[in-house]
Amino acid sequence: MNATTPPMPPSLWAASAPPAPPTVPLAGDARTGVAVVGGGFTGLSTALHLAEAGVPVTLLEGAEIGWGASGRNNGQVIPTLSRLDPDEIAAAVAPEHGGRDKGEELVALIRDSAALTFDLIRRHGIEAEAVQNGWIQPAHREARLRLSEKRAEQWGRRGAPVRMYSRAEMASLTGTDHWFGGWGNATGGRINPLGLARGLAAAAIRAGAVVHTGSPVQAIRQVPGGWALDTPRGTLTAERVVIATHAYTGDFWPGLKRTIVPVRSYQMATSVLSDNIRRTILPEGHALSDTRGDLYFYRFDANGRLVTGGGLIVPFGWEGRIRARITERVRRVFPQIGEVRFDYVWWGYVAGTADRMPHVYELAPGILSWTGCNGRGVALAIALGREFSRAFTGTPLKQIAAPVETRLRTIPGHAFRALGIAWNVAKLRRMDARD
Repeated sequence: MNATTPPMPPSLWAASAPPAPPTVPLAGDARTGVAVVGGGFTGLSTALHLAEAGVPVTLLEGAEIGWGASGRNNGQVIPTLSRLDPDEIAAAVAPEHGGRDKGEELVALIRDSAALTFDLIRRHGIEAEAVQNGWIQPAHREARLRLSEKRAEQWGRRGAPVRMYSRAEMASLTGTDHWFGGWGNATGGRINPLGLARGLAAAAIRAGAVVHTGSPVQAIRQVPGGWALDTPRGTLTAERVVIATHAYTGDFWPGLKRTIVPVRSYQMATSVLSDNIRRTILPEGHALSDTRGDLYFYRFDANGRLVTGGGLIVPFGWEGRIRARITERVRRVFPQIGEVRFDYVWWGYVAGTADRMPHVYELAPGILSWTGCNGRGVALAIALGREFSRAFTGTPLKQIAAPVETRLRTIPGHAFRALGIAWNVAKLRRMDARD
């Protein structure tokens, strides 16, 4: 890190992840085959897969590896989209992009994304506290079991290793009778997200990628034979570019940041729980996020801290308010925990789209990007990084496992996004209270 690089925000992950590999800012002029903008999961996966394929690739990160959403999230590896089920995902892909057939390719990419993530971790020996014990989604109201059944049926019909759980089974898996049953997917799990980001960076460098941190891209210009990416200390010229900045996108590409709404996601971790209490909460080590729109979500880290979080309608006085809100929630869901003390509280942005779908864009010939993790970005970002690599190693764009669009889906009224976020959180809470 240099004097102008924003420091890594304090968090549990910043305190516990292995160190990042040594990197320096871009200085002077350089040339590469593919330039990757952004050192999060998408950019790192793209760089790693390209380097393994023998393609010259250079990654530019404005701050540190994993500085954005990739290093600040809850660390659940979930092979689904948030609030969209396979039939809806497949039907949402327009006929001009291949319709339902292309939609089913995207569904399959999502289905296999967690398995791909854990396979990468194992193959490269990444130290990321990786536990692939499965992800579960309990139903917070009895009527929501119909939603659980629909999701299990639709994913199961497409070959995902899913199953339904009765209320008694879910109580055994979670350590509480708060929920009414639900469903789960065995390929999901949990990781230290900053550890995963740093491990992917190290793996990419070992494979031959060049990684520069402290190198924010200020402009992207078309030049003969490709594109020039200007940073404070130098310029990188590349034949092709992947923009992987997502919720932290700057102004270097017109309109891209207006395709998403950056939403604050608050994360927190308790003090280390005693073994006696630890064994009564999520005793088999699952990652959990329930059927609420204003999610209840829980997992443990490697040291026995319960890692959870939530949302707020407005951010004012956020730390005291989120501590109070989630303390009450944890006591209600897991009464055996007793006194709740949070040692770490932090937040980061996730990128929401108007239709809750991910969108892959060809911004110009040779420039790809995507937006729309909608809170499920760990596995999907890594899977899309592989697809970007395929696109730049000979696979036609129409054949990668996601529809590629050329027109940006900018959000109307984007300037008033703060009001929209507040309204949406309030609406979700109202919906959660109804069948």
